Amino acid sequence: MSELSTAAVAAASGYSVQQVRDLEAQGVIAPAERAANGYRRFAADHVHDLRAYRDLAHAVGPVAARRTMSDLRVLPAGEATALVGALHARLAAEREQALAARLALVAIGAEPATDAAPVASDTLTITELAEALGVRASTLRFWEQSGLVAPERVATRAGTARRYPVPAVREARIVAALRAGGYRIPEVRRAIAAVRALDLDGVGDAVAALDARLDAVAGRVLALLRAGARLAAIVGSDGPR
Repeated sequence: MSELSTAAVAAASGYSVQQVRDLEAQGVIAPAERAANGYRRFAADHVHDLRAYRDLAHAVGPVAARRTMSDLRVLPAGEATALVGALHARLAAEREQALAARLALVAIGAEPATDAAPVASDTLTITELAEALGVRASTLRFWEQSGLVAPERVATRAGTARRYPVPAVREARIVAALRAGGYRIPEVRRAIAAVRALDLDGVGDAVAALDARLDAVAGRVLALLRAGARLAAIVGSDGPR
């Protein structure tokens, strides 16, 4: 039974009256019934949907949340449930990326100190880097072929030569530490991709930043779980959604 005014829904949901109208127009909530005088009359489900939208917006962002709430009302049940599942998968992927990057950076922090620690002006040859890491030059070339390390190429009298600036040295150190820890090439590749995607430079501050990111992702997962029951009710509704 529709008996709530726009102002009542706004008060119950924490949105302004205009926001309630806008979210109705955007399909986040189902269209309200109209009284004889033309005023909107909402039901308790509208309040529940607005609260679910707030959690969903926190979990995946307002744009994706608006699109999801709107799509769930028109998609077949199978496609609607797949859409919700994709949101969970997206958050899981973000968490895995942060964990991979954290693993790589902690591996660097656990390395014993050496005389070859890079500074801003360092650029190493393949021989120098191989000696610093205790690996063969052929190993560095294999890592390059596997997409794990990206040296620069410079012209020489004999042709071209590899040069490893600080970012490439850092990546090589990550690879060496993870390989020494028993990680396989595909696992190392994921860690390197995560570090590159997150554009992390240091170790201590970066690990703290990744811990904060992981905490934030956990909060977003909880928000998505809170919204989940209402999303399921929308998908499972036999009437207009």
